[in-house]
Amino acid sequence: MKKGYIVLFVIFTFSFLFSCKESASDRIARLVTEWDSREIIYPNKMYFTILGRDTIQKEIMNSKYSIITYVDSVGCTSCKLALSRWLKFIAELDTITESSVPVHFFLNPSNKDEVIKIFEHNQFDYPVCLDEKDSINILNNFPQDIFFQTFLLDKDNRVIAVGNPVLNPKIKDLYFNILLNKSGREKAKQVPLTKITISEQTIDMGNFSWEVSQEKEVTIKNVGDSPLVIDEVSTSCGCLTIEYNKKPVLPQDSTCIKIRYQAEYPEYFNKTITVYCNAEGAPLKLRISGNAK
Repeated sequence: MKKGYIVLFVIFTFSFLFSCKESASDRIARLVTEWDSREIIYPNKMYFTILGRDTIQKEIMNSKYSIITYVDSVGCTSCKLALSRWLKFIAELDTITESSVPVHFFLNPSNKDEVIKIFEHNQFDYPVCLDEKDSINILNNFPQDIFFQTFLLDKDNRVIAVGNPVLNPKIKDLYFNILLNKSGREKAKQVPLTKITISEQTIDMGNFSWEVSQEKEVTIKNVGDSPLVIDEVSTSCGCLTIEYNKKPVLPQDSTCIKIRYQAEYPEYFNKTITVYCNAEGAPLKLRISGNAK
């Protein structure tokens, strides 16, 4: 796959997400161009841990491909880690690559004990570097946007593609296409666009006890001429769970997205749900807010 195609593909994908703001598109193009072929520098000493135990000093071994993801200490750590999604992604990655592509996790925690509890809760038994001095970020100056803090690297630790594959299915497809040596010029199956209406895109759950889960349904109606196909629905936080029917929605029919929010502690929240589908203007953004007391 040619690097030029990869850069253009990623620019298009993220521009698609932020197309309403020209300045955001310019920023995305600049970031992708800046990071293309850039070498990731690792600290001389790195200590990895599994579930907060068995801390070992580890060297990054040269592999034909590898993935590095970085999480900073700003905001909701559990949301940014998205460990359940990473577990699913790694399982699929190991299947298609015969476990030949390592994923290196670097985390700059504000509360180490809290982070270890998150790992234990998710049964995430992969090595993670708890980089309390933020050494790797100091060396590389990673972008602040979580969408750009994951990288696919070659054997020389140079960036081949940038983007978080567990937050964007198009980036996941890009990573897998590169790893499987598929040509970027192979045309994906074209799905005709359709038009939709949504019952509500901004949802306020109000005030409620943080110990009581909240549920909401959003109705999407296909008012176009082609079947509506929902590829994936992703959330910005592990405290949100989603249920939806994956069957195509015929013209003039409707489908529901069931949203369930379970707070981990009292907080005011403002989360995002992204619906990837073949509707005009997709991906669709739903905003969920409330005050879990």
